[in-house]
Amino acid sequence: MKKLTLILLVAIPVTSFAQSTNTIVQKGRRFLPAEITIRQGQSITVTNEDEFIHQIYSEGLFDSEGRRPGQNIVESFPRSGTFEVRCHIHPKMKLTVRVN
Repeated sequence: MKKLTLILLVAIPVTSFAQSTNTIVQKGRRFLPAEITIRQGQSITVTNEDEFIHQIYSEGLFDSEGRRPGQNIVESFPRSGTFEVRCHIHPKMKLTVRVN
C-alpha cells in the first residue's frame, strides 16, 4: 500500500513594521515628481542628482543640512495634511506632499 502524506499549510499574516519610503529626485533645480501623496507616518527619500548642493525644509516639520550630489535626505511625515517642501539654497524649488 502507498502511504498518503498530508501537508497542511497555515497562512499566517505578516505585518511589515518598516515605514514605506517614496523617492523624490532633485535635478535641474526641481523636485521630480513635484507632487506626491503618501500615508501618515511614511517617509520620503530625496536624492540629489544635481551637480550642486541641495537641502530640504518644511515649516514646522524639518530643516535638513545641505547634501552633495549623490547623497540622500530621508524625512517622515507624522501627521496628515498638505505640506510644501522647499530648498533654502534654491527657493524656487517646490515639492507638494499630501499626507492622508
